[in-house]
Formats: sequence, C-alpha cells, structure tokens
Amino acid sequence: MAWWQRTYRRVIHGRPVIVVSGLPRSGTSMMMKMLEAGGVPVWMDGIRTPDDQNPKGYYELERVKQLDKGMDRSWVRAGRGRVVKVISSLLEHLPAENNYQVVFMNRDIQEVLKSQSKMLSQRGEAGGSAGDDALQKFFEGHLRKVKYLLAHDHRFSVIDVTYADVLADPEGMARHICTFLGANLDIAAMAATVDNQLYRNRRAG
Repeated sequence: MAWWQRTYRRVIHGRPVIVVSGLPRSGTSMMMKMLEAGGVPVWMDGIRTPDDQNPKGYYELERVKQLDKGMDRSWVRAGRGRVVKVISSLLEHLPAENNYQVVFMNRDIQEVLKSQSKMLSQRGEAGGSAGDDALQKFFEGHLRKVKYLLAHDHRFSVIDVTYADVLADPEGMARHICTFLGANLDIAAMAATVDNQLYRNRRAG
C-alpha cells in the first residue's frame, strides 16, 4: 500500500493495534514477552496459565478466539496502542476499522509440528506428529495464504521475524522490530527475555 494510503488510514483510524501472530508454537509467546519487557502495553487476560510447554506464560486474550464466530468485533479497537496475540488463522477476521502492525513469527515447520505434538501428548490429546507430511503441507499452504493477505490487505503492515534469528541475535532483532514499530523501546530488556534453554524442539540435524 502506498505511503499516502497508510497515512490516511492512520489519520482516520488512529494508533494501530500491534499484533503478534504466527502458527501455534512458532515463538509468539516469546515475542509477546519481549515487547512487554520493551515497554509495550500487553493485552491479555491471564486465563491460560503458564505450564511446562510455556513456563513464561502464553500471553493470550481468550476473546480473540471468538473473532471468526460472527459476533461483534468492535471491542478490538480497545487494543489500539497495545499488543495482542492473534493466531495466524484468525488474522483475516480482524475488523477493517483498525490499522494493524503485525509481527509475524516464522519457525521451521518440522519444529512447529514437533512442539505441537509434544504439547498435545502431554495434555492427553491426539495431534499430528512431526513426520506427518499431510499436516506439514496443510501448514505450508495456510502460510502462503496468510502471507498473501498480509502483503495485499490495506489493514496490515508486517514484519517477518524468524524464531531462530531471535535466539541467535536477540538484541539485533529487537532493534529491527523497534524500527518497524516506530517505537523507542528498551532494547536491552527485550533481549534479556530470550532464553535459549527453551529451544527444546529443534529440527533433527
């Protein structure tokens, strides 16, 4: 979208809602914690509590899960100036009367599947395995559609952030994100939240 269109939308709709998105288990909670440490107000309710899979918390707002239910979504405007986590499949349901700055987390699909399978197993639920080719193809197709939406829909501006890059250079990635957001955040505090010990579901080899 042209700069003048973004400027027009900013004037009409006010401050953007900052959205952290990606597939489940792609590092979205880690990014939420980084932004919180940097000084961005976080929009969450604490209903989903920390556990072994996310010992530092999930940073979720339960109401987000209703975005695709056809209910009133005017409440989203209360997120302007704050950061909220929205799973990738729900991005298309965000209402058009807001601007959204999206920090989109990318992670190796095999690692995502491995992490999801482990989490579901610990809950006693059925789920795809890390070797499930059909599920991997589904996720890859889903991501292509989501990336197209983010690139072409006037609601969104987006920065792609790779999970492994954050772990390798947390300070550099924190600076990159701050530039995208146009915010003066605490870089050192953001970088300090990154814990490589939580990188437990690595791709083989």
